[in-house]
Amino acid sequence: MAVDVIHPGHINVISRAKELGSVTVGLLTDSAIASYKKLPFMSFDQRLRVVESIKGVDEVVAQKTWDYTANLRLLKPDFVVHGDDWVTGVQAGIRKRVIEVLTEWGGKLIEVPYTPGIISTQLHTEMKKVGTTPNVRLSRLRRLISAKDLVRVLEAHNGMSALIAESMQVQRGEIPVEFDAVWSSSLTDSTSRGKPDIEAVDISARLSTINEIFEVTTKPMVFDGDTGGRIEHLPFTVRSLERLGVSAIVIEDKEGLKRNSLFGTEAKQVQAVAEDFGRKIAAAKQSQVTEDFMVVARIESLILQQGLEDALRRARIYVQSGADAVLIHSKSRSPEEVMDFSRAFSSEFPSVPIIAVPTIFNQATDAELAEAGVRVLIYANHMLRAAYPNMRQAAERILLNGRSFEAEELLEPIESILTLIPGNQE
Repeated sequence: MAVDVIHPGHINVISRAKELGSVTVGLLTDSAIASYKKLPFMSFDQRLRVVESIKGVDEVVAQKTWDYTANLRLLKPDFVVHGDDWVTGVQAGIRKRVIEVLTEWGGKLIEVPYTPGIISTQLHTEMKKVGTTPNVRLSRLRRLISAKDLVRVLEAHNGMSALIAESMQVQRGEIPVEFDAVWSSSLTDSTSRGKPDIEAVDISARLSTINEIFEVTTKPMVFDGDTGGRIEHLPFTVRSLERLGVSAIVIEDKEGLKRNSLFGTEAKQVQAVAEDFGRKIAAAKQSQVTEDFMVVARIESLILQQGLEDALRRARIYVQSGADAVLIHSKSRSPEEVMDFSRAFSSEFPSVPIIAVPTIFNQATDAELAEAGVRVLIYANHMLRAAYPNMRQAAERILLNGRSFEAEELLEPIESILTLIPGNQE
């Protein structure tokens, strides 16, 4: 069982099992659930306390994978009791394997009819309508990184783009794939306001955008903190982000007037002294109130053509200063230098997540980057860039033709827009 939301179906299965003998529940871990569907709202420890308290449950064991073989051979139960909703669909193969393993000692599968009207995805949808709290949202990123092989983050610069990141899901074979978090980009936040990406938008305005996004979504956020500003001001930024429920801030090891990293060496950019930037990381960590908030060190060595060894040297200093993760940036069209860094760094610091931003090296797949050791991928500006061409073409066609008919093929039906917005369906 996952038991993210306890419902009558769970009680029916446990009651039937109790008729047969002593009941042990295999409780799926966060990572087991996340490999197949959405990360549960409650952590494993929270769900464990719930299941242990259910009448009829004698013992609970961690179920670390969707393949029950290890636990079955360890416990050798006389009976496995399960809902009959796995007879068809993606779990049919798991069911077949359970039956095969039970024959090794003469065990038997007992299937309980699925409880009518109980649809877990519908329950999750209803819970999302209720919303979330800052603490729950803030802690979710660490849980995702711990539970998933790869965390996918999509840029959002307003409520509409965030709703797309919140709701978008596709099937890759039998596995549903979705974005796990949103990225508050300084580039897209300033560009959407018609301002240059030079930290011209102050922190108060950016916090306002975060509020707009959080009002209509539940997923965690990673905040692009640019250079972090003056070290004396950074603690106030960190505490403001924590209060809202932001999960992480990314600060980059540059100093002076901020210029977008993708200019590389074409624009004058000065990389901070590593030890000075380490002190900035330490100041951010010391100022945070919660244990779950993350401070991420973004390393610009590859952007500024300082090489792999410089990037690794800096990464060591930043981790020793308290960085919870490192973001390695590159403007090369090949992913090789990012992969080389990831392999070297993860072998030295296997517990420190690596974040990559595949804007330029966009032919590398998420699977290839994950294989090299990347744990988080940020698609950093794609929502704004996708909107711009169509808006420009629509405006041009209206002027050229003196009407909007020719622009219609560029446009989403208004009904689709309305159904995306919570409250419009009521």
